[in-house]
Amino acid sequence: MPFSKSVNVLVLRTAGTNCNEETAHAFEHFGAHVDQVHIGDLVTRARRLKDYHILALPGGFTYGDDIASGRILANELRINLAEDIRNFVSEGKLILGICNGFQILVKAGILPGPLVDKARQDVTLTRNDSAKFEARWVHLKSSGKSPWTEGLSSVMALPVAHGEGKFLPKDSEILKTLAARNQIVFRYCDAMGNSGEYPINPNGSTDDVAGICDSTGQVLGLMPHPERYFYFTQYPAWTRIQKETPYGQGAKIFENGMSYVREKLL
Repeated sequence: MPFSKSVNVLVLRTAGTNCNEETAHAFEHFGAHVDQVHIGDLVTRARRLKDYHILALPGGFTYGDDIASGRILANELRINLAEDIRNFVSEGKLILGICNGFQILVKAGILPGPLVDKARQDVTLTRNDSAKFEARWVHLKSSGKSPWTEGLSSVMALPVAHGEGKFLPKDSEILKTLAARNQIVFRYCDAMGNSGEYPINPNGSTDDVAGICDSTGQVLGLMPHPERYFYFTQYPAWTRIQKETPYGQGAKIFENGMSYVREKLL
């Protein structure tokens, strides 16, 4: 059922974004007012980030992934909107980055955060160990603490579709810090929750990391696509499993974001 109060969601787009419609639909289904906004409108202040409760960075290949996946849009955010983003998070608002959106968040320094004026990048997402584009279903186990992940299945299935999804921290201390602060939110696993080699880990990510959050839990980035398993029938083997809900396992992430805003910000 749609929520009775309006939650304003900004789905950011630019040249090469291609998952914006599915991401917008996921939020709209749970009652959000969604605007798909070009980065140029934020830079010129034709649209203002402060008018929204959730910023969503969807998947795609922004600017053709020139230089590196997500790098150009990441620079635009850091150079032009750093203060707006810091204020957005400090007000308790939410950011979600999916696939290319995750790449953008880490290369802007928004994840693992906090975003600082001087360019700093503690982690990256780089070329898959397989050296090829990986489009397959994977399993994830969730940990960490984030409003986005409340009530998720202990092991969930989602699809991935990326060529540069390998999570790589700057050094071992960064990884230890992320783990100690409960910022590692998703790890790749098999259907039983056990870690494993490729293709269980589809890209060679360090410590099987598939998604992280900032220290507040409000900013979440993940490589798998929850918007592509929004409905039960989007799972390839849906006819072989029991239907308990019309939703797929990715829908809960969007519902969680909506619930958080409704309970905490409205």
